Amino acid sequence: MLSYTITAQDHGRRLESFLRTLMPTAPSGYPRKLLKSGAVRLNGGAAAPDTLLSLHDSVTLKESSAVTALLADVRPTLDILFEDSQIAVINKPPGLPMHRTAELEENLVEFGQSWMEWRGTPCKLYPVNRLDRGTSGTVILAKSSSSAGIYGRHVKETGLDKLYLALVSGTPGQSGVINEPLDDKESETRYRILLTGENCALLAVTPISGRMHQIRRHLEMIGHPVLGDKRYGGGELAGYAGFALHSYRTVIVRPEGDSLTVCAPLPQGLFDLFEKFGIQTDVFVETVNTLTSNLPYIIIKT
Repeated sequence: MLSYTITAQDHGRRLESFLRTLMPTAPSGYPRKLLKSGAVRLNGGAAAPDTLLSLHDSVTLKESSAVTALLADVRPTLDILFEDSQIAVINKPPGLPMHRTAELEENLVEFGQSWMEWRGTPCKLYPVNRLDRGTSGTVILAKSSSSAGIYGRHVKETGLDKLYLALVSGTPGQSGVINEPLDDKESETRYRILLTGENCALLAVTPISGRMHQIRRHLEMIGHPVLGDKRYGGGELAGYAGFALHSYRTVIVRPEGDSLTVCAPLPQGLFDLFEKFGIQTDVFVETVNTLTSNLPYIIIKT
C-alpha cells in the first residue's frame, strides 16, 4: 500500500481531485474506478469521490502495475477540482490570465485545451466564469458551446454562490457590508474577518453583485486593499505571482438540478505569505473548516 498524508495545500480538496493530482495522465474515470473497487482508503475506511480532505488525513492506495506506471508519469498538469462530460472545474494559479494578452501568451484556456488534447480527450474550452490574472482559485470551463450556453444562462439568471479569501492591509471592522456604486451600478460586497496578522487581516468575502474588479475596488474604498494589488493600492508582494485574493468556495448548480460545492486549495505561495505576516498555517486550517458550513448561502446576481 502507498500512503499519503494530507498537507495544508490539499486541505479542502475533493478526494477524487487529490487522486488526479497523483496520476494526472490517468483516464478521467480512473480515480472513481479505484475508489469503487476499494483500492483507495481514507483514514482506514471507504470514502466517496466527493469527500473533502482535511489536514493530516491519511490516504492509502493499493499498488498495482497500472497505478505504479501512472504515478511515474507525472507531468505539468491542470489542477482539476471536478470534471464530468460537460465541465471541468480548475484551480487557477495566480499570475495566469484567462486568455492570451499582449504581455503574456500563456493562458488558462489554451493551456487547458492543449492539456486535454495531450490526455486524449480533446475539446474546446469555454469559460463560464472568469478570474483576474492575479487572482487564484475556482474557474469553471465548459467543454462545448452547448454546455457553455447552459451553464452561462444559469449563472446569468441565478448567479453563483462564491466565497473568496482576501489578505488585506490593516484591520477593518469585524464584519461589514460595502454598498458603493461601481460604474454607476449598485454594488454590494460583504466581508468578515477570519484572522489577523501583522498589520493585516484575512477576510472571507462574498460579492453580492458581479462588477468588474468588485472585491478589489470595494476593499480599496474602505482603506484596506488586497495585498499585492498594485492597481488598487495594495503595493507589491515580492516573490508572489499575483495578489492575495483566492476564489475558495463555489457552489455550482448543475443542469440535473443538484448542486456541487467545490473548494479550491490555496497555492503554496499564499501559505508562505500567511507565515510571513504572522498567520500560522494550523490556525488557518482550523478556521477555514467553518467556511463550508457556517457561512450563509448567498447568490451573486449579475
